[in-house]
Amino acid sequence: MPAVPGLRSPYVKVGRVVYFGRMLDKIRLHAAGKLPAEYVANVGDATPGMFDTRCCAFLRIRYSELREAVLSKSLADEPALAWAEERGGRRSDEECTVWNGFMTKRGWRDEANARLKTRNKENGFADARVLTMFDYIDFDEGRDPVTQRVWETV
Repeated sequence: MPAVPGLRSPYVKVGRVVYFGRMLDKIRLHAAGKLPAEYVANVGDATPGMFDTRCCAFLRIRYSELREAVLSKSLADEPALAWAEERGGRRSDEECTVWNGFMTKRGWRDEANARLKTRNKENGFADARVLTMFDYIDFDEGRDPVTQRVWETV
């Protein structure tokens, strides 16, 4: 899939939380009609196991309410996270560490590995370089997280 302008890497943190910023980008791009159709099926919290669903569950919020707040109040990233924490409660440092570790390693030696291997094969990615779903997303969108070692910034 080509790079989507305005859609950041899932490794990028907002506050102490990975992936949240990417979810915000998808909210904004979708509302502006700039989110490619291939991404729309993974928007929101209706599909178990999808990253938006997991992120909303971690923050203990509803995607529809976050979307409404972000769009109606034009919330930037940090205020959107503050809004989520006001509703769902602030996660501890330990909870954020566990969340970030789980998400950044998703697909590596877990039940999502088979899906990752299938996607790697379909896209011609070398398994040795694409070890996680976050890696896959970045490679698929034209970023190279391995060279940049983005997981070290998490």
